[in-house]
Amino acid sequence: MIISHIKPLESILSALDNSRSVFIVGCAKCATVCKSGGEEEVWQMQEALISSGREVTGSIIIDEACHMLRVGRDLRGKQQMVDDADALLVMACGAGIQSVAAAVPKKTVAALDSMFLGNIKRFGQFEQKCSLCGECILSETAGICPVTTCPKGLLNGPCGGMDAGRCETDSEAECAWAQIFAKMAESGSHKNLTETIPPKNYAKIPKPGKLILPK
Repeated sequence: MIISHIKPLESILSALDNSRSVFIVGCAKCATVCKSGGEEEVWQMQEALISSGREVTGSIIIDEACHMLRVGRDLRGKQQMVDDADALLVMACGAGIQSVAAAVPKKTVAALDSMFLGNIKRFGQFEQKCSLCGECILSETAGICPVTTCPKGLLNGPCGGMDAGRCETDSEAECAWAQIFAKMAESGSHKNLTETIPPKNYAKIPKPGKLILPK
């Protein structure tokens, strides 16, 4: 899921600039789980905007704000409220914000900062495990991604700063490569660590990315 957090209110108000009326869009998926764009956060934002002297024409929590067709359809269901607004304030990740911007020819303002693709450890705790690098090597590294979990992104073993299995950048964090070796040793596959992983080919991450599944 995409981890996000709410921008400072001063930044949001500055981005709204002279927009006196606002329609708020939240997201029922990632932003709701992150407590950055669900029903409670949308209500709190509405109260903050009203306190700042702005009118809130309405709001909607879209099931998946990154789903462009759904966004367009759901906003059409709130057409009058959207038409009455000078700007749309979107409490969703960057993909959701762009879906709204593409669907409505009005000023679109981002209320959130998108942080990373995260795993849910437990309620309210998220960890980055994948960097979407376009060339997955998890089969070679026991299901642990050194590109992401090693602060230096090392592909062939730990750096010289590793001490007693701990990372030199954070003494509380276990070295990614210590974890990889321990897990491979359990299955007897650590002999594969003699094979060198070639440098990352970042050309395999075309931007903007596109994928069309065969019908």
